[in-house]
Amino acid sequence: MFKWLLFVTLIAFVAADDGDVHAEVKSWKNDVRHDGFDYNLETSNHISEQASGDEHGNIHGSFEFLTPEGEHIKVNYVADEHGYHPESDVLPKPHPIPEAILKSIEYIKAHPSKEDSHH
Repeated sequence: MFKWLLFVTLIAFVAADDGDVHAEVKSWKNDVRHDGFDYNLETSNHISEQASGDEHGNIHGSFEFLTPEGEHIKVNYVADEHGYHPESDVLPKPHPIPEAILKSIEYIKAHPSKEDSHH
């Protein structure tokens, strides 16, 4: 339920721009089955969302829209037992782990402490 609330809130936030007040639904398809669902929404103001879910609550989907500046934003996501995992060119990326840190981690794995080896 929380996942759907998140999606509806996002769509409402994006559509809240004054120019979008009169946006219309161009297409809306919703197929709910015992083993999952498929959902597709497209509006006249270039907002679209697609999602598919299974009987375990796992969801794969995407949404896209145009910003007021005309930039196309698209986010693909997976929502499952491990949380919400979005992917997009507009989302920040973590910095790479420095080589010295990676080497230190490998050394520690290869040389466990005496306390760790007794367990």
